[in-house]
Order: sequence, then structure tokens, then C-alpha cells
Amino acid sequence: MQVGDVLRKKAARVATVRMNETVAIAAQLMRASNISALVVKDVVRTEGNTAAGMFTERDVVRAIAEHGSAGANLKVSQLISVQQLVACCSSDTLEQVRHLMNRHHIRHLPVIDNHSLIGVISMRDVSAAFDKEATAAKQAIPA
Repeated sequence: MQVGDVLRKKAARVATVRMNETVAIAAQLMRASNISALVVKDVVRTEGNTAAGMFTERDVVRAIAEHGSAGANLKVSQLISVQQLVACCSSDTLEQVRHLMNRHHIRHLPVIDNHSLIGVISMRDVSAAFDKEATAAKQAIPA
């Protein structure tokens, strides 16, 4: 099974936040959409609208734990890692995605095809797909 197979069953809208927004705004966006991660977007003159990273519930907790209530006023850009964005594409297999997530200790991956953000896949999505596949295989075996 590929990432694109999972994305076709999910809502098309990808929740994003700009790098210059505050932790409080990002937390409100996650709460309003009932999600635990946002794609951080940045406007780069040469590349247009670009995925720069992921902002998660863990980042909110870290901001508050390290800065107290002042953490809510920090910019998202102050908390995301500026190193290479870990992402996948829709043709990647779920095995490849699971390996990437485990190797980088992350639970959400932006899905980028032809330099365009097309979705986000989570560890929960991967796990549910494997469970569904296992159940289907189990039902296919004659008793």
C-alpha cells in the first residue's frame, strides 16, 4: 500500500500555520481542527509557498515547559527545526514511511509531490492501514 492510497481516504484540506504566527495561534488552529500537527509554511521569493517544517502538540508543550506562559507568545519559527524537512511522496510505501518516522522519531510527515504539499500522513494513519490490511488478509483465509 502506498501513501497516496491513504491520502485518498482523508480530507483534502491540509492544516497549515505560517512561521511568524505565535504558539497560541498554532495551538488554537490545532484545537479547532482536532488535529495534533500543522505544516509550517513559509513564503520564499524563489520557491513560492513552501513547507518549512511541522509544528506539533509536543512543540506547544515544550514552549510552555521551557518558557512558562510567555511560551504562548513565541513565534512558531523559534521552535521548529530549521534542518532538512523530513517528508515523503504519495508513491512511497507505508513501510518506507514507517521506517522514516521511526528513524527520525516523528509521528507526522508532510506528503510532497512535484514540490507541492498534497497532504500529511500520521503514524496513526499508517497503523490503521496496516490493521485494515491484516484484517482483510485474515478474512481471506478459509476456515
